[in-house]
Amino acid sequence: MIERLSVTTPGQGLHSITRNLRSALSGRLPDQGLCTLYIRHTSASLLIQENYDPSAQRDLEAWLNRLVPENDPLYTHTLEGPDDMPAHIKAMLTAVSIGIPIVDGQLALGSWQGVYLWEHRHGRQQREVLIHIGG
Repeated sequence: MIERLSVTTPGQGLHSITRNLRSALSGRLPDQGLCTLYIRHTSASLLIQENYDPSAQRDLEAWLNRLVPENDPLYTHTLEGPDDMPAHIKAMLTAVSIGIPIVDGQLALGSWQGVYLWEHRHGRQQREVLIHIGG
């Protein structure tokens, strides 16, 4: 089974898609299997991370922005603005696909885990995540 999840991001940062994912898969998961998520973009990524304390998300965002700054004079790919090349580098350093085991018909996320779309561009974006379920 392959589903498409459309996500509108308001701008740069970690955006939880856990609820959207569970809603899209409600009643459709096998007893056991694997849920693979894949984002079809080169300037956004996917992440499983803590969903309890928002300061963890802010710290991750701040750390990655410090690691990959905008307006670096080494960048030549600047046609789409100062956030374009850093967004590609951030997507390269993170993940465009993740796998989540399915156990007893549920995504086997830990108590404090959430699924996030990590938007690396500043402006509002429309992103598509493919969901593949293998049983």
